[in-house]
Amino acid sequence: MATNETVTPHRDRRADLLGPETLAQLGGIDIVARQVVQGFLLGLHRSPNRGFSAEFAELRAYRPGDDLRTLDWRMFARSDRFYVKQYEEETNLRAHLLLDVSESMAWSSRRTLPSKLWYAKHLAAAVSLILIRQGDIVGLMAFDERIVRQIRCRGGKVHWRLLLKHLNALASGGRTNAETALRDVAMRLKRKGLVVLVSDLLVDPAGTAKALFYLQHTGHEVMVFHLIDPGERDLPATGRTRFVDPETGEALEVSVADMRRHYREAVEQAVAEWETKLAGRGIAYSTIDTSASLSHALRAYLWKRQRLP
Repeated sequence: MATNETVTPHRDRRADLLGPETLAQLGGIDIVARQVVQGFLLGLHRSPNRGFSAEFAELRAYRPGDDLRTLDWRMFARSDRFYVKQYEEETNLRAHLLLDVSESMAWSSRRTLPSKLWYAKHLAAAVSLILIRQGDIVGLMAFDERIVRQIRCRGGKVHWRLLLKHLNALASGGRTNAETALRDVAMRLKRKGLVVLVSDLLVDPAGTAKALFYLQHTGHEVMVFHLIDPGERDLPATGRTRFVDPETGEALEVSVADMRRHYREAVEQAVAEWETKLAGRGIAYSTIDTSASLSHALRAYLWKRQRLP
């Protein structure tokens, strides 16, 4: 029987450490995002050696030349590291979240595992909450062959709820043309900021990379989250499998045993090529398994943000 009740994680299990299959039972996107971010920041507080704190939205690491009056001595006593209090006027980052909503993003290899699009939406909700808590402003663009939805950059709790409303409404459909969509994005963004692309990257690699390089060339910091369903990394051990392209409907039946190793090697090669192509140009690139906890993606986000120029 259906119920409107939400599931609360066990008190010893932080939501950010739960797998998507469990998170999907917690409730709506707002509940999941809040609990994930709360657990994630709590984890940072408990692990000061990672270089962050529970007050991430208010503190940053000390840099030579900072006013010593802004040092947070309590954080120094806890972590043996110097942090300065960062006030809202210091954080004016403009972040643009770009979500791939093409048909391939609706796929999942297991009935109980949420789709790549579910993961992308919840990752975007969590990242946007972290940014807004820092006093930054966040916008959203969703695309398949073109930009299908755009929310301008703003900050505050009311804007975050608006972002969630639009994230919830996003549905997959259409083929992917990331190159065209990204060039459209570059033309629309008039001020420099952080651009975060969330996609399964089932796209033309050369054209998409050129569009990302163009965004970088125009002054944006660029991050890419490459979402990969576990079923896209490994084929079943035996039997015959029918492959269907979700965007074209074309199908091919093959013997899995004959091609399993070659398939795995091809996937690893494709990922390595993305890594070489993007990271080699200073674009932060991370592969994210959609069966992994959201904390994995959030740690990658914060780590890459620290290392971006």
